[in-house]
Amino acid sequence: MNSEPFESTIPFGEPGLMRASAYRRYLDEKQVDPVPAGMSTRISSLSPSLRADLLRFEQEGRGSEAIEVLAACVRHTKRVTIHFECGAIVVPVTVFPRERLVHCPMDMDELVDRHLAELRVLHVEPAMLPAPGEADPSPSGDDIVHHPLAPLLWQLALRGRRNELLPEIAGPAAYRVAPALDINRLPAPLVLLELIHRLRAHSVTLRELSLWPGMDEERAIRLLNALYLQAGLIVSRSHPDAINEKWFGSERP
Repeated sequence: MNSEPFESTIPFGEPGLMRASAYRRYLDEKQVDPVPAGMSTRISSLSPSLRADLLRFEQEGRGSEAIEVLAACVRHTKRVTIHFECGAIVVPVTVFPRERLVHCPMDMDELVDRHLAELRVLHVEPAMLPAPGEADPSPSGDDIVHHPLAPLLWQLALRGRRNELLPEIAGPAAYRVAPALDINRLPAPLVLLELIHRLRAHSVTLRELSLWPGMDEERAIRLLNALYLQAGLIVSRSHPDAINEKWFGSERP
């Protein structure tokens, strides 16, 4: 998939980014709960609603994935800093959902092109950084490390680790693209844009979408996740196709 260009900032390996091993030791030293270590014991400072959302994934016996945490932050419109393990280093990404921006000290092209599939969430905390323009409305050099949120969400859904539907859109349902979504602004090749345009006119189940030309189950799942994160997906639980269709993702031969 094509992505919108990101401006270059800090090159990979910049000494200002902490090594993952050192950051893990730092988290262990901060850990005072007798519960086994995990993100669930380190998010008490978040809002109750966001904390409850993130705890769902921890209680399933696995760590939260990058797309799950970002989706929760956007859904609750909470500014947070997510510390991602990215190879040997830790990259703190601050999310500003209302402004639809992210702050990232690593070159965004480097993060998206080389490390998107390996991002692991180490820690989530309330954002310490102000939104762009809040502290000082005048332009500053820090502006170059702010990037649009939408391309990151899009690429993470299509190329990240998760290959299952996000919980909010999973289950028996029929899907259609919202009329308000600006299809031409999506960072996608023409073939995919044509499929999305077709989805604007027709409601389909996951099974049906997976049978379209150029699609399969995983590609259909990733596309639906990507559209949902762009606030461009209509999910119908009462559509006749949704009622009559067993959920493709949960019942297989």
